[in-house]
Amino acid sequence: MAADRSSSAATGTPAGFEDVPAMVKESRLVPPPRPASGRLGLRTPEDVLALAERAAADPGAYWAEVASELRWSSGWPPASPLIGSLAEGFAYFPGATGNVSVNCVDRWAEADPDRLAVHWVGEDGTERSWTYEELRATTARFAQALTDLGVGRGDVVAIFLPNLLETFAAVHACFRIGALYNIVFSGFSPQALADRIVDTGAKVVVTCDQTWRRGRPLPLKATVDQVLDELPSVRHVVVVRRSGLADVPMRPGRDVFFDELLAQTTSEAEPVALEANEPGFLIYTSGTTAKPKGLIHSGMGFLVAAYHNCKLSLDLAPAERYWCTADCGWLTFPIFEIVGALAMGASCLAVEGALDYPTPARFYELCERFEATKVFTAPTLVRMLARAGDRWAAGHDLSRLELLALVGEPLDAPTWWWAQEHLGHGRLEINNTYGQSETGSAWASSVAGVTPAKPGSCGMALPGHRYEIVDDEGRPVRRGQVGYLTLTQPFPGLFRGIWGDPERYRAQYFSRFGPDRYDSADAALEDEDGHLWVVGRVDGVINVAAHRLSTMEMESALLGAPGVAEAAVVGVPHPEKGQVPLAFVTQAADAPAPLDPDQLAERLVQAIGPIARPEAVLVVSTMPRTRSGKIVRRLLQELATTGTATGDTSGLEDPEVLSVLAEELSRRS
Repeated sequence: MAADRSSSAATGTPAGFEDVPAMVKESRLVPPPRPASGRLGLRTPEDVLALAERAAADPGAYWAEVASELRWSSGWPPASPLIGSLAEGFAYFPGATGNVSVNCVDRWAEADPDRLAVHWVGEDGTERSWTYEELRATTARFAQALTDLGVGRGDVVAIFLPNLLETFAAVHACFRIGALYNIVFSGFSPQALADRIVDTGAKVVVTCDQTWRRGRPLPLKATVDQVLDELPSVRHVVVVRRSGLADVPMRPGRDVFFDELLAQTTSEAEPVALEANEPGFLIYTSGTTAKPKGLIHSGMGFLVAAYHNCKLSLDLAPAERYWCTADCGWLTFPIFEIVGALAMGASCLAVEGALDYPTPARFYELCERFEATKVFTAPTLVRMLARAGDRWAAGHDLSRLELLALVGEPLDAPTWWWAQEHLGHGRLEINNTYGQSETGSAWASSVAGVTPAKPGSCGMALPGHRYEIVDDEGRPVRRGQVGYLTLTQPFPGLFRGIWGDPERYRAQYFSRFGPDRYDSADAALEDEDGHLWVVGRVDGVINVAAHRLSTMEMESALLGAPGVAEAAVVGVPHPEKGQVPLAFVTQAADAPAPLDPDQLAERLVQAIGPIARPEAVLVVSTMPRTRSGKIVRRLLQELATTGTATGDTSGLEDPEVLSVLAEELSRRS
């Protein structure tokens, strides 16, 4: 629930967001196409509003009700399920203990051991499945194997895997013994992998021999081997035989195959009872500095938030066929599959590789064969399907598909309507949500089957969450005005710190608007119907196909190239990915040779990964700077996208550089 904005200040809109997007003005409410299931106990939007008001009045009591639907080893003091605040530090369910793995795996294996837990499809057509009992047994044995390798409570395990069955077991094995897992996106470069392992001091790396992406093998074990000499903390590397390569280099005493490790492990680890606010895992996300930051999420707190999110946003039924298309390296997958969906007892699909390879028909084929009723994905995929055309869907039966949920980047109204018409033929509920890696859930969302959607909006705040949109002085803005999105109340899924850098945690998120407001660094508005619209970033992060990338991290890579004097990276619109990087560089006077844009682009790929491949690298003669010397990236973005800079230029050291840059860019177009 947001605060009343009727008497708010009308100034201080984030630069570049002065105009309300046209799609906000033109959007309309679209009711759910089918009645509520009844599982939620909510049937009308008024029911949701009443629940949200009750949660706002006593958030501790509300979240205690949610948590009581899960299994705990010991409870919390009834009088104080929430202590502290955003400003002081907070704890939900203090003193209570439980285990994430028990809630997501064991309790369903006990109730229905033969229920499908995960069905996996490889890009090469290989398929495998695990029941809940098979997932439980593998998880418990691997947890014991990790214990035998010296991994204990509070130690870090790096998981460098694609979407595999073993990824589920590795994550829940860590939860089971109280180790912290850190999934590293399998598309990252060796250096990006090394940076994250060095920061965490991981004892064990879990990887595979190789995976496939767009028909090309990606040798993940070989990637790990390139940097192991830089990683003194790593004692063991566990290798899943994804492809069965015969020539995987294995160092005796350090490297061991996953299947052989399980074969020699005869016992199963018992789940450890962990305090509700104890760290459960780390997820690295990009920020406004070159160094990625490791967000600390609590284990049981994250479980409560993910369960709540899947319950209200997806309304999953036990054994329902469900697919989250995200890569396991991005937090969407733990929220909406590995933890959230399994906590609801769903039967999940996990897919390796690109969803449009070898053709865009792959998405439709997988939905049809798995008989998926609900899919969680990113707007990038829907735009890709729309761009490919309707012919790829021909002959595929999607009649079982009831709900399409999305997160990761702004969703445009035309894409919303395309999905409604072509994926669901008017029967499909579309739920566009909003959240961040820091929030641990998509806290802005429709309630599935109950509340109406607005094409392009993020719905409303789910019960248990409160936000406020403010100007640059921290004053609430009126409805319809763009401002800075802040959260004003703690909830269980909110991250608890930055690994090894508590000062950065407070300075980056709880300083600009005071210690009692979480600063999302997103620009947003609330419309007249109370729907939230997130319209862009106000820091140096861009969304590429729902993956957050730091412009500073990319700029650092470019500045390391011989002959580069300055570098600036901005995000520009892309028809499928939402945004892509566009890099500007200037050449040093003593450069040994003219800068090669193709080589610089490849340098970004090597430093960050293929996801960071820029639209272009533009070698320019100068940069727009403030009087203090700061490059004004907003103006570069305007020049690249519109050919002119319309924003405020009064702070520039030399406004004439804009006409020089405009001329240089026009010669390239």
